[in-house]
Amino acid sequence: MRRAVAAIVLLAAATAAPAAVLAQPEQETDPWGFEDELEADPWGFDDEVEEPETWATLLRDQASDLLLFTAFAALALVSFFRKSVALKYVTLVAAIVYLGFTKSQLVSVVNVYGLLAGNLPVFKYSLAWYLFAGFTLVTTVLWGRLYCGRVCAFGALTQLMDRIVPARLRVEVPAWLERRAALVKFGLLGATLLYFFLTTDIAAYRYVEPFWMFTRRASTGMWAGLAVLLVATVFVRNLYCRFLCPVGAFLGLISKLTVFRIKRWSECNTCKICEKTCEWGAIRGPQIVMTECVRCDDCERLYADTAKCPHWIILRRRSAAAQTAR
Repeated sequence: MRRAVAAIVLLAAATAAPAAVLAQPEQETDPWGFEDELEADPWGFDDEVEEPETWATLLRDQASDLLLFTAFAALALVSFFRKSVALKYVTLVAAIVYLGFTKSQLVSVVNVYGLLAGNLPVFKYSLAWYLFAGFTLVTTVLWGRLYCGRVCAFGALTQLMDRIVPARLRVEVPAWLERRAALVKFGLLGATLLYFFLTTDIAAYRYVEPFWMFTRRASTGMWAGLAVLLVATVFVRNLYCRFLCPVGAFLGLISKLTVFRIKRWSECNTCKICEKTCEWGAIRGPQIVMTECVRCDDCERLYADTAKCPHWIILRRRSAAAQTAR
């Protein structure tokens, strides 16, 4: 009897054990508390929230480019208004170093195409570019092709070449040929833009502009062509700028709207001093052709020279004659 009772008790205990185990509460699966941390980012990188894009952040990110170009533009304008030869050449060197080799930023016929096609960079991400383009357009309307005479890095390079190369190597282009050759750049402008509009292929700019030289990336054939152009520039001053540049042609058309033009004296109808001095073929008798003038200052310095300009010489003679007559 006792053995039967003991067997029943053992069987009941064995049967109840699993139920007791199942009845126990589940143990914590994370006794160390790791689940309290963010499972998606155990290293805490999600704490770094991206800064929202505002005009303040955009200006901050582009501040260096904006300040540098503003400083360069100020130098160019100061040299222009002061008619200082020394400051002019400082500006030309700065254009080559800064806008040329450092930034590779020049106005291109591609920009002209983009303007006409309405395909321009996003404004808020290209503030310095718009400042540069705006400066070019505004100064052209106000004073003429100031960009060509002071800002363009390639034009600055050829102007410095003109001062280094011995004058005896220069070939003076006859006036009749110079006037006809000056029309070539307008033909290149029209042909290049027509090609762009028909094909939307802007790669052709490399064959009508040498500005890619500042990037120092080109094919052997293109470098050879550039070498030929620069050698030719040794003999014909500012060859590309005067006869071949489509951007110069475009700015020349805008310069027809120029507000502050170079003043002329009545004596300019017969005097040839400035016409002979002008290296751009922009002075033809009493007329200054704004499409060719780059505001280089040469004639304006002569206008202000009381010892050379006939206007001031005649005024002095008249004043002396009036005093003698008294």
